[in-house]
Amino acid sequence: MTFALSTNWNNRRLAAGEAIADEAQALGFDALELGFRTTPEQVRGFKARLDAMPVSSVHAFCPVPLSAPRGYPELYLLADFDEAARALARVHVRKNIAFAAEMGADAVVLHAGRVPCSTLFRRNRLKKRTRLGHRLVDVFRGELDLLTPELEKNGVRLGLENLPYLEGFPNEDEIRELAGEWVRPWLDTGHAYVRQTNGWVSAEHAFCPCVPPLGLHLNDSRGGDDHLPPGEGQIDFAALASVAHAARHLVLEPHADVAPEALKRGLDYLKNLWRTA
Repeated sequence: MTFALSTNWNNRRLAAGEAIADEAQALGFDALELGFRTTPEQVRGFKARLDAMPVSSVHAFCPVPLSAPRGYPELYLLADFDEAARALARVHVRKNIAFAAEMGADAVVLHAGRVPCSTLFRRNRLKKRTRLGHRLVDVFRGELDLLTPELEKNGVRLGLENLPYLEGFPNEDEIRELAGEWVRPWLDTGHAYVRQTNGWVSAEHAFCPCVPPLGLHLNDSRGGDDHLPPGEGQIDFAALASVAHAARHLVLEPHADVAPEALKRGLDYLKNLWRTA
């Protein structure tokens, strides 16, 4: 098994792409996921280190678009009922597909969108989420049809990440209708734990996607989505061995304030846990 590190962990502390890559390599990582806080200036450094530290995946939107004040994974929402919003997101997702191929990566991680379901009463909110989610699946499927030729041409797959709020799209049922050869689930373990503890989904469905995930964002949690190093929270990573072995990409995505030694312990914990599983 190979493990990548999300550059969101250290790319605000280290300015140069070379330094970010070197630190990841020194901690024992095999590759990088370029996070949504990546700057154009850092990209040059990552390219200079590709032989030693390859890029396995790119988290949209990366690098930070020149028009954006900061990096954020939901700058543009491809799953949106507004056609103009989808058209703008489509432009940027296409750029990220081409960028991933340029960097030698074969995966783009995407926060697809949110289902608007605000109401005064909780039970009505759940009903509204289900009803509008079905409608958004049909809308979003059309966007995927437009993007599939770009994915095929570049040899890049799109990973749709599970999100830690009720509105997050697609949910565990909706991804079943959208997954295919070029579009797959991307399981964030911390997000799955939040979804489970809020009662939006069972533990079985939260951590076991309907089809093998394209990749995993590996982070632990103690009741919230706090991106702890694996082994420091309440997630049962031993139970995820089969899911991890089925995924193409394993990416540790700790919070930026996690200390290097704690991150190293988390990486070693997973390597030892899953080595013989």
